[in-house]
Amino acid sequence: MTPTSHAPTLPRTRIKICGLTREEDVDAVVASGADAVGFVLYPPSPRHVSAARAAELARRLPPFVSPVLLFVNSPAAEVEAACAQVPGAVIQFHGDESPAECAQAAAPGQRPWLRAARIPLGLSAPAFDLVKYASDYKEARAILLDAHVDGYGGSGKTFNWSLLPPSVNSHLVLSGGLTPANVTDGILQVRPRGLSLAVDVSSGVEVSKGIKSAEKIFQFVTAVRAADEQLAKASFHVQLPTT
Repeated sequence: MTPTSHAPTLPRTRIKICGLTREEDVDAVVASGADAVGFVLYPPSPRHVSAARAAELARRLPPFVSPVLLFVNSPAAEVEAACAQVPGAVIQFHGDESPAECAQAAAPGQRPWLRAARIPLGLSAPAFDLVKYASDYKEARAILLDAHVDGYGGSGKTFNWSLLPPSVNSHLVLSGGLTPANVTDGILQVRPRGLSLAVDVSSGVEVSKGIKSAEKIFQFVTAVRAADEQLAKASFHVQLPTT
């Protein structure tokens, strides 16, 4: 049998750049080829924007680039009102919301939603049952993996990826302390553990809180694509026939 000259097609890693506050940063994300733009609707966050401001920035997005609205323990009515201002937004729950509360907030428009899981830091940290968590939040479009720190929102901290279970019946979004320097390794380690993998970055592409660097955004996207290429090559070699 003659082996094919093309590597098998693998799902590419989707990319979300979060904590956008400025028009020029939204434009840089779009130009980089990223898939989603995140707006933080959590007032204590230094990257907070109002729903009206998120709507204003989201209007710059072309088709097939998704706005994501991040909430922390917000009432369902507040979530619904914000989503009404940003049509087509994905909801990201990043607080202590129960499965029922997430479903209630998303239900009026049957909006897709993500649920953040706060993974403990350090080898001595208590175990986190991600398999059960994913089962509890089975209606979520994906489980977003972030480091558990004091407070809510983006942590900017990296948890130990090797402690994640080997198989989780959910789409996963890797977050927490990602940078252009470490995201390739993160993808290689975490991609096999879920149904698919996306990545989410905020502080790793900033010059200061809420102010993004176009150069770092492009470096981050390039590093993600390098990971995809490595995975495709590895899969190609594994599937080559022996005769």
